[in-house]
Amino acid sequence: MNVYFDNAATTAMSRAALDEMIPTLTETWQNPSSLHTPGQLAKEKLEEARAQIAECLGALPGEIYFTSGGSEADNQAIVSAARWGAKRDKKHIISTKMEHHAVLHTLQKLEKEGFEVTYLDVYEDGIVHTEDVEAAIRPDTCLVTVMYANNEIGSIQPIAEIGAVCSEKKVFFHTDAVQAVGHVDIDVRKQNIDMLSLSAHKFHGPKGIGCLYARKGILLSNIIEGGAQERGKRAGTENIPAILGMAAALKDVLAHREENNAKISAMRDRLIEGVMQIPHTKLNGHAVKRLPGNTNFCFEGIEGESLLLLLDMKGIAASSGSACTSGSLDPSHVLLAIGLPHEVAHGSLRMTLSEYNTMEEVEYVISQLPGIIEYLRDMSPVWEALQKGEKQYVIQ
Repeated sequence: MNVYFDNAATTAMSRAALDEMIPTLTETWQNPSSLHTPGQLAKEKLEEARAQIAECLGALPGEIYFTSGGSEADNQAIVSAARWGAKRDKKHIISTKMEHHAVLHTLQKLEKEGFEVTYLDVYEDGIVHTEDVEAAIRPDTCLVTVMYANNEIGSIQPIAEIGAVCSEKKVFFHTDAVQAVGHVDIDVRKQNIDMLSLSAHKFHGPKGIGCLYARKGILLSNIIEGGAQERGKRAGTENIPAILGMAAALKDVLAHREENNAKISAMRDRLIEGVMQIPHTKLNGHAVKRLPGNTNFCFEGIEGESLLLLLDMKGIAASSGSACTSGSLDPSHVLLAIGLPHEVAHGSLRMTLSEYNTMEEVEYVISQLPGIIEYLRDMSPVWEALQKGEKQYVIQ
């Protein structure tokens, strides 16, 4: 059996996205910046997709800017707020220790330019406390950026509460919602979100396309120069097929979200129940406030990469953390942020599901995983030391 449990890394394209994209590749391929009739027809399609995505987020069409994905949108949102703040002597930014590297690396770049960043602690369940955000806001704070739902452990943050605090304090609030869009209820107006990043391939759309929502009145700084596209804020000929595919995928996933979430959550809960029967196993992230398809475990006494390779031999595709850092030998910064020691964080396994998965696949994974864990532990000197009492178990 072949099982794909790595949907947080990317998802299969939906039929709705494909059906929208394929005719576009042959019929509406013209440049929407051209003044001729075919170009203007392509522009009409572009603006229809913009309006559709805006409606899904509770935004206005003019507040949607198409990007190459979530990482670009994160960069543009954070840099824009920073540039605005620098002009007003507001060079303090608040974020958390468990953000995606698209956020963290951008913040580190800004620190080299003289900005000060407060990285809030997260608690064992991976949740940021609203009162900690409020306490960290200063007169010179220009931005709070907190991800909507974590890409590794699935914990969902109190976004509306944080947004309310930022609104009251008149501080820009950005959220990386790449993992959340399509899976949770989002309304940027009601939740006081000033800027939001999303990426199509996380909800069955095509890769290489995403968008940045920026509330009307926010002056964006350009990350890519060279043309007047996207109202002068993102140069480059728009990828019409991908944009239409993204809009169709988002509309489709939201239309079926309630039934899909019920199915996915049931599979997730059964997977958690089965995996937690393995001794000295820990579920990472909040037990309830988590994405419907996310599971993340640590198994004491093993190393994560060996686990992934053995799972792959059984036809099971999973990951040890973010796909963007899959080549790194360092333990997950997210798992370290929630308090796990290095040796335990190295033994992590992320399995993320979508509505395309089945309960049969879940049962197959549950049947295969214990034997693999036992095999790896039998070879582990760390496990031997734990068994002999020479070391103390971290996971009881």
